[in-house]
Amino acid sequence: MSREEQVVQRARTSFRAGRSRPLQHRRQQLKSLLSFLSERRRDIIDSSRRDLGKSDNGTELFEMLVLEVEIKLAIEKLAEWAAPRPVEKNLLTISDQVYVQPEPLGVVLIIGAWNYPWAVTLLPLVGAIAAGNAAVVKPSEVSSHSARVMEELLPLYLDKDLYPVVTGGMSETQELLKQRFDHIFFTGGSAVGKVVMKAAARHLTPVTLELGGKSPAYIDKNCDIAVACRRITWGKFVNCGQTCIAPDYILCEASIQDRVLEELKRSIKDFYTDDPKTFQDYGRIVNQRHFKRVLALMEGGTVAVGGDADESQCYIAPTVLKDVTGDSDVMKEEIFGPVLPVVSVSGVDEAIDFINEREKPLVIYVFSSDGKLIGRVKAETSSGSLLANDCLVHFTIPALPFGGVGNSGMGCYRGRHTFDRLSHLRSCLIKQLNLEAVNSLRYPPHTAGKLGWTRRLLLLQVKQGRLRRAALLHKSLTLLYSASYLFRF
Repeated sequence: MSREEQVVQRARTSFRAGRSRPLQHRRQQLKSLLSFLSERRRDIIDSSRRDLGKSDNGTELFEMLVLEVEIKLAIEKLAEWAAPRPVEKNLLTISDQVYVQPEPLGVVLIIGAWNYPWAVTLLPLVGAIAAGNAAVVKPSEVSSHSARVMEELLPLYLDKDLYPVVTGGMSETQELLKQRFDHIFFTGGSAVGKVVMKAAARHLTPVTLELGGKSPAYIDKNCDIAVACRRITWGKFVNCGQTCIAPDYILCEASIQDRVLEELKRSIKDFYTDDPKTFQDYGRIVNQRHFKRVLALMEGGTVAVGGDADESQCYIAPTVLKDVTGDSDVMKEEIFGPVLPVVSVSGVDEAIDFINEREKPLVIYVFSSDGKLIGRVKAETSSGSLLANDCLVHFTIPALPFGGVGNSGMGCYRGRHTFDRLSHLRSCLIKQLNLEAVNSLRYPPHTAGKLGWTRRLLLLQVKQGRLRRAALLHKSLTLLYSASYLFRF
């Protein structure tokens, strides 16, 4: 039996023993996870710097803070999320208990990503714990220092049987994917996402795939171009461009392209100084393989800003490309690095066509002061999210479901959405063994008279929104008693 199989078996045995189900246990584990973040903050920050060149404050802002908010929300709302959820009844079940009961799925596999190794790995874990599941955590081997810290320190705080951490590369991940899970939550690229989905299909295991894609940013010529470029610059070059929801390319009319390039250059200087290489808040490409991949993509256009690179440090300066077309190499895959192509279009019509001719992105950004134009982009395109006049910040709102559509992913998470995603929403109807006379309406023989009464009872439900509750109850009981009297046996 492989190490991975043993880990999964222990997690399943612990889950079947009921250890993860009590709300008190869930809260205690969530509080322990919060303690881990607080007490091991230095280890987390140092590992992020070694993996991605992140600054202390950058890790605090983009990794730690979002996790702390998520955990505290889950602790506060746990009883509400886990409680039975009453639903509307029809007249045939008006005296019964009818509700949805969230219940744990079982053992969840969480496969994290390397670009935000703490946030994108532990956010799903928060939901898995809150929902009462066991969870096997597989951090990305690419961010090796963060994975090592997670493996060594997280079991000191969480139940190591219910929430084990498995490290390793492709062979360990493949071995995990051979096991049966009750849900697989994967964050990464679409190519690996297809491998995960294929493995899950062997066991009919549901999946959440948080992927990526080429997220466009359309700039309307009549908007505040300086502000738009400033916000795009921030969204693009955070974490050295290694963000799944970073703007991948800009669409704008040729008449404003020079102004856009000028404002992007100004914003890059404002944010990262004349020498981003020495600036503490500008990171590095995660490894040389990705460095070479991103560098090769820069050949797909003319460098308008930046372009400097140092392989020994995996450093690529914030770079803007012009003279880019839809057929350029840089437009054929997600860039996932600090390179921002600017593509000319004739207007919003061509921009919408350009977007729709490609795979559905994780997010569409549109910068405009015209509400009707924003409405057109929203109505005539499809993406995981749509954000007008800013970048990235929709991820900070736990109430908004975060996820892709089509090639950019399936399923969503954050806050209660993670809880629901990793729960089975069980339909429950609890009847009593009385009022049997009413059931004569559905028992054989099926007569025209019974059908007529049943139709009246069910169609009356449609009118519930227009009837006061007391009046509805009175009318319902009258109909039920009338029907039971006519068809009594």
